[in-house]
Amino acid sequence: MDSLSAVSEELAEIDGQIADIFRALSNGFQKLDKIKDVNRQSRQLEELTGKMRECKRLIKEFDREVKAMERRTNANTHRMLSEKKQSMVKELNSYVALKKRYQGNLESNKRVDLFDGPNEGFSEDNDMLASNMTNQQLMDKGYQMMDETDQAINRAKKVVQETVDVGTETGATLKAQTEEMSRIVNDLDSIHFSIQKASKLVKEIGRQVATDKCIMALLFLIVTGVIAIIIVKFVNPNNKEIRDIPGLAPPAMNRRLLWTPH
Repeated sequence: MDSLSAVSEELAEIDGQIADIFRALSNGFQKLDKIKDVNRQSRQLEELTGKMRECKRLIKEFDREVKAMERRTNANTHRMLSEKKQSMVKELNSYVALKKRYQGNLESNKRVDLFDGPNEGFSEDNDMLASNMTNQQLMDKGYQMMDETDQAINRAKKVVQETVDVGTETGATLKAQTEEMSRIVNDLDSIHFSIQKASKLVKEIGRQVATDKCIMALLFLIVTGVIAIIIVKFVNPNNKEIRDIPGLAPPAMNRRLLWTPH
């Protein structure tokens, strides 16, 4: 942190924010291990995912600042900043992998058996003894059970197909929304970076304007002094204490014109 402060206050501030997020992620995953309720686990994962998105945005901003000041830093400083960024990315990726593992466990806990069929009538059917049924009745009963089994299988297939279709549509929608959100975040990061650079440029322009005003004031004083000397010289031409200004002729009233009549 101290080494970054010596290089840039902005980089040090970003590094501090990223470090705070990493601590929050570490505490959040430790807390997740103690949560037994599936819904609470899901909400905790969503909160941690939001922190990881914010961390990714800050790492991108850190990288842009490093590239912007690349020409103003030496090779050792630039290597140190690059290693710092790689360390941040590596730590963030470890939390992303941990989040994926918890997400997989959470989805497996929510899995529902889709192949449950109707069981009505089986106890009643089992009460009838086969010895009391004729061959035709046994065949009819067998055909009926086969038909019910086929219907249950068809219902299960239909439910599976509908689930697959809904999952496919949901996946495509989520992918499109994720890409759109990613583009929006990148645009916001670029706008934020541009605003920071514009603020710095306005400050530099303000300093230049102040310097130009000082120069103009100094030139005004010099011109005023020269005009004052010229006026005094014309008003009191016999004052020898005032030297003639180089490049200016003596006053017109002191000239002696030699005229020779013909």
